[in-house]
Amino acid sequence: MAGKFEVYLDARGKHRFRLKAGNGQIIAVGESYESMAACLNGIESIRKNAADATLNDLTSQGPNMKHAMKHKAGAGSGMRAHK
Repeated sequence: MAGKFEVYLDARGKHRFRLKAGNGQIIAVGESYESMAACLNGIESIRKNAADATLNDLTSQGPNMKHAMKHKAGAGSGMRAHK
């Protein structure tokens, strides 16, 4: 089964989205948006940019992180990985 975006209102009444994998696990959560239109624009941005997005590994270089490694990945901007 394919993944899906879910749009919902958070506890403060702001619009948010989450991306769920085909198995139903949440794999990413977007920021909060003032309007539904802005939330949908955030989803569209992920759809457009995720395939070509790079991954910046800021964990491998210690506290100063000056020389972060860059990797090609399917992660998009405006979202954070969900643990």
